[in-house]
Amino acid sequence: MGLLNKIFNKKPVLEQNLDEKDKVVPGMIFTIQLLFEEPCEMPDKDFMTSVMEKHLGEAENYSYDEKMAGFSANKYLAEFSDAKVPPLLSVMGCDEFDGSKIGVLERSNMWNCKNSEELLESCKYQVFATDMMAAALHYKERAELDMDFLEALVEMFPTCKAVYFQNCGKLFEADAIRNHDYPRDERFIYFAVNVRFFNIQGTEEMVVDSLGMSTLFLPDVQYHFHGMDQNLVVDHAYNVLCYIYDNECPIESGECIDGIVDGKLSQEVMWKCQYEQALIQPVREVLDICMNEYAAGGRE
Repeated sequence: MGLLNKIFNKKPVLEQNLDEKDKVVPGMIFTIQLLFEEPCEMPDKDFMTSVMEKHLGEAENYSYDEKMAGFSANKYLAEFSDAKVPPLLSVMGCDEFDGSKIGVLERSNMWNCKNSEELLESCKYQVFATDMMAAALHYKERAELDMDFLEALVEMFPTCKAVYFQNCGKLFEADAIRNHDYPRDERFIYFAVNVRFFNIQGTEEMVVDSLGMSTLFLPDVQYHFHGMDQNLVVDHAYNVLCYIYDNECPIESGECIDGIVDGKLSQEVMWKCQYEQALIQPVREVLDICMNEYAAGGRE
């Protein structure tokens, strides 16, 4: 595809930056950032253990102090060449948070949180939580593990106001996570994968892409197009992502998938897929979906 000079969404104008420093590493550590308006203490060890066991099954506490609490998720075994070990889940002590360090590009695609700017301004403290050695799990096991961990965290930290996912740039009110009713196998796509939308400055062209699937070693998707309602394309992207997740990514370069006719998925038109480098940062390979007469830009 041809390069974009600038991209923008609504008012902010964003410079394209495909710097290798901003490159996505597949299978990277999954980071959950809990945000607070006031400082919080590390919860009681026994309480944390009970909440972790409630959500994750057998969870063993291997480290605990005011700076860090660590748990092994013994329900799972990550297989390495010389051993099988349970993944480790870490919760860091409370620290200061500066919402201004979250960039304009990320802020422009926080669709799931209507009051994102207010939360990023009012929350002055944070707690980091991460998984370790979880990349060696089957991707569906890792997704289940991380989402169960997420639900445990918002329970054990009742004053948490919002949750930011660094891997994809999504922000949620904590109560939206506490009270959700999504099926277990759909949680990762909903919470930890972001479908983003950009207009291309000076043109009628648009880009819809996703960010977050590479955490599970699965491909993100990308559409470069014009002349179609972007909401239909966003819905199509989520459908494709769910298909990839459910079927362990069976889509290969050169294959075609159902397109959109009269606002609905239809086999009357087929859109060709191929793997390309992403148009918009961060650097990563994506599954580009060519929308026939709605496609913009060239294809390799």
